[in-house]
Amino acid sequence: MNQQAEIEGTPPVKNKLPGKDASATEPTSKSAPPTEKLTDFNNPDYYINRELSNLQFNIRVLEQASNEDHPLLERLRYLLIFSSNMDEFFEIRVAGLKQQIDFAREQLGLDGTQPQQTLKEISRINHEYVAKQYHLLQDVILPALQEHNIRILRRSEWSEAQTHWVNDYFYSDVMPVISPIGLDPAHPFPRLANKNLNFIVSLDGKDAFGRETGMAIIPAPRSLPRVIPFPPELCEGGGSHYALLSAMIHQHAEDLFPGMTIKGCYQFRLTRNSDLILDDEVEDIAAALQGELQTRRWGSAVRLEVADNCTPELANFLLKEFELTEDELYEVNGPVNLARLMDLCDLPDHPELQYKPFTPSFPKGLQPKENVFDAVTNGDILLMHPFQSFTPVVDMLRQAAKDPQVLAIKQTLYRTGSKSEIVDALVDAARNGKEVIVVIELRARFDEEENLTLARRLQEAGAIVVYGVLGYKTHAKLMLLVRREEGKIVRYAHLGTGNYHAGNARLYTDYGLLTRDKDLTNDVAKIFQQLTGMGKAVRVKKLLHAPFTLKKGLLDHIQREIDSAESGGKGHIIVKCNSLTEAKVIKALYKASQAGVRVDLIIRGICCLRPGVPGLSENIRVRSIIGRFLEHSRTFYFANNGEPRVYCSSADWMVRNLDHRVETCFPIENPKLAVRVKRELDIYLGDNCMSWQLQSDGSYKQNQPRANQQRRDSQMQLLEKLI
Repeated sequence: MNQQAEIEGTPPVKNKLPGKDASATEPTSKSAPPTEKLTDFNNPDYYINRELSNLQFNIRVLEQASNEDHPLLERLRYLLIFSSNMDEFFEIRVAGLKQQIDFAREQLGLDGTQPQQTLKEISRINHEYVAKQYHLLQDVILPALQEHNIRILRRSEWSEAQTHWVNDYFYSDVMPVISPIGLDPAHPFPRLANKNLNFIVSLDGKDAFGRETGMAIIPAPRSLPRVIPFPPELCEGGGSHYALLSAMIHQHAEDLFPGMTIKGCYQFRLTRNSDLILDDEVEDIAAALQGELQTRRWGSAVRLEVADNCTPELANFLLKEFELTEDELYEVNGPVNLARLMDLCDLPDHPELQYKPFTPSFPKGLQPKENVFDAVTNGDILLMHPFQSFTPVVDMLRQAAKDPQVLAIKQTLYRTGSKSEIVDALVDAARNGKEVIVVIELRARFDEEENLTLARRLQEAGAIVVYGVLGYKTHAKLMLLVRREEGKIVRYAHLGTGNYHAGNARLYTDYGLLTRDKDLTNDVAKIFQQLTGMGKAVRVKKLLHAPFTLKKGLLDHIQREIDSAESGGKGHIIVKCNSLTEAKVIKALYKASQAGVRVDLIIRGICCLRPGVPGLSENIRVRSIIGRFLEHSRTFYFANNGEPRVYCSSADWMVRNLDHRVETCFPIENPKLAVRVKRELDIYLGDNCMSWQLQSDGSYKQNQPRANQQRRDSQMQLLEKLI
C-alpha cells in the first residue's frame, strides 16, 4: 500500500528567511514566548505567495491519483479534478496576473513578488506537474483500468468491427455538425471558444477552386460527447470499451478535405480569461450579467495546450496567432481536454473500483419525515455533512411551504444546482401564498447563467427575488422561517457553512445549524432586512457579519488569546477554513504565536502564513486535509481562558470574504454541540495519513503514522462516528 505521497522536488515558494533556519515545521513543545521576536510584520519574507500556494493545493489533489489507498476510479477522478481546477486557475488567477501586466497595474503580493515573477514560477511548476499528470494517466491509471477490461482504445487498437462502427457513427453523428475551416485570405483564423477541442491540420494539394493554403482548423462540435462507448457486443470479454471523439475526427480528417493530403493533424485547446467584471453603476445587474456571459468564451488567451507530437512550426504558428509565449505552451501526451473524461469515474458496473457508498445519518431526535419544527423547538440541531443528512434542511423548507402557520420564508442562494429541491420548495411556498423572499447571488462564478434561470423561475411563481448588494457578493448561507404559534410570531433559522446544494452536501464537509434561538434568529432577520432594503449597518447581538463586524470580531478573539497567554494562561486557537490570505489576521496570528498561544490551522487550500519560523510563528502548525470529501466547513475555536467560544461561518479568512462579501459567522452556544465541534476538530488535527503539513519554506509534506502508530484518516473516522 502506497503510504508515500510527498511532493518530491516541490519547489519552495520563497527563499529562506534571512539569517533564520526555515526548516522548523512543528510548534515548540512549550507555549513560551521566543527570546528573539521578529517584529517587522511587513517583511515580505514572512509570507507565502498566494498564487503559488493555490498551485500547491492543486498539486496535493493530483498526488491523490498516485495514492493506492484510494480505489482506482477515484484515483482517476482526482487526476481529472486536477485538470478542472487548473482550468479555473488559468481562467481566473493567471488571467488576472496577465491583466495586471497588460494594464500596467501590477500589484505586489504579501510576499513582494511581481506578477511577472509569479507567472514565470507558475509556468515552471505547472509544466512539471502536467507532465506528471499525463505520466500517471498513460503509464499508471489506464493500464490498471485495462486489467479490469475498462479501455479507452487508440485507433490502432480498434477491431475491424469497431472500425466499421466508428465509421458509421462519424458519418451519422459527427460529419453533419462539424465545420472544417481552411485558412486563406477569405477564411481568416477563426475565433475559437474557450477550452474547446480543436485540430490544426497541415494540408498538401489544391482544392476545387485551385486554392493551396496549406493549413486548416477543425473545431470539434461542443454538442458532441468526448468519450463514446462502443456497443456491448463490440467489447471483447464483456468489458467497457470507449473511443475518443478526438480519435474519430483524426481517423476521418482526410474525409473532411476530399482530394487533399493530410500531412499532419494535431489536437489543441485554448484557455481564455473567463472572469466577469461588472460596472458598479449598472442599472440592472441581471441584464448586465446576461450580456457579460456572452463574452466569457472569448476572453484573451492565457494558455495553449497541444498534442506533444505537434510540429514546432505549427505550435509556433498557434502561439503567434494567440499572442502567447513558449512559457504558456503545454505539450501533452494524451487528450487535451481531460476533464471531459469525468463520466468514466461513475461507471455503474464497477463498484469495487469506487468508494463504498454510505447513507448519511440523522441526528438523535430527528428522524426522516418527522416534524422539523417540533424537533428544533426541543433544542438546536447541528448537522455535519456529508456524514449527516442534508434532508432535514429540505424537509424543514418543504414543511414550511405547506404549513398554514408559516407566514414568510427568506432564503439566500449562492449555488444550488439546476435540479434543486430547495428551489422546488420555495416555488411551492410562493404558489401557496407564503411571503417568499430570495436573495440570489448572480455572480457565483461559473453558476451565473444557472442562477439567472432560477431567479426567473422563482419570480414566475410569485417570489420576490433580489440580487443582494452591488459590489458585495452575498455569500452568507441563511434561511429564515417566520411562523405564528399560539398567537405569537416565532422565527426559525438555518445557518450554514456550505451552499444549499443537495449534491454538494454529499461531497463537501459542512456544518448547518437549525435553531429558534430568539437573539440569533432576530439577527438573521436583520441581515435579510439589510440585504433587501436600505439603511445604516444593522446592530446584531450574536452574529458576526462581514463586511462590518466579522474581521474585527475575529481579531478581538485572537487578542483575547494573546492577553490570556501573556497573563500566564494557555491560549489556544483552532481555525478550519479553505484559505488564509488576509494580512491583518495573519499578523495577529504571528503576534499570538510570539505570546505563546498555540495556533492550529487546518487550511485546505491557499495559506499565505509561514508556520514554524523561530521568533515569528514557531507555535503555529498548518495542515491541509485532502481526502474522499472536499473539506469546506469553516470552524473557529478560541480557548477564551477556560470558557471556549466556538463558531461556524460561511467565510474564509481572505480579504474578499472579510471585506467585500456579505458573510455570517454564528456561535455554537449549546455546550454539548460546542464540545462536539471541538472533538471533531481534534480528529482532524490527529489525522496522520490524509493530512499534509505546511513547511516554513512553502512546501508540503504528507503526515504519516509513526512506527507502531495506528492509521488515523479523519474523514473515515467521522464517517464511522456519525453514520
